[in-house]
Amino acid sequence: MVGIVARLKALVTGYEPFGQHKVNPSELIVERLREAVSGELDGVELVTAVIPVSFRRAGERLLGLLEEHRPDIAVSLGLWAGASYVTVERVAVNIMDARIPDNDGYQPVDEPIVPGGPTAYFSTLPVKAIVKALREAGIPAAVSNSAGTFLCNYAMYTLLHSGATRGCFHLDVF
Repeated sequence: MVGIVARLKALVTGYEPFGQHKVNPSELIVERLREAVSGELDGVELVTAVIPVSFRRAGERLLGLLEEHRPDIAVSLGLWAGASYVTVERVAVNIMDARIPDNDGYQPVDEPIVPGGPTAYFSTLPVKAIVKALREAGIPAAVSNSAGTFLCNYAMYTLLHSGATRGCFHLDVF
């Protein structure tokens, strides 16, 4: 009998620093994951990347990573300044509305991410179960019903829209 080993490929992204933040913890987490795991962990092939804080460049980078690596799951990490706990995002909306300019100086107001695209996408991750597991591990966490309207929302919407419209891979994001 030939054994079949199921392998999962996971894409984990973080962001470069932006605005007043000289360090972005999401970038540090991605870098530490890359160093600690170096390829595979318990049957999961890990691909990591740091995404530019740029509405114009982030989508291209994310879609390029999807095409190149064909992940089964995508986890996008971000920075919510002032939060003392992890939030697991439930919803991404089709809007770019930046209170500050991105790293390229672009500051969209009420612009769609995908013109004519769905109003919103829900994460297909079990967000409440993830929050529960984080809390049980001693990590403060909560469900968030909005990824905002800056780059975290942009990434989540872009990844979920790509998964929904291309049909060639299944993506979950938080």
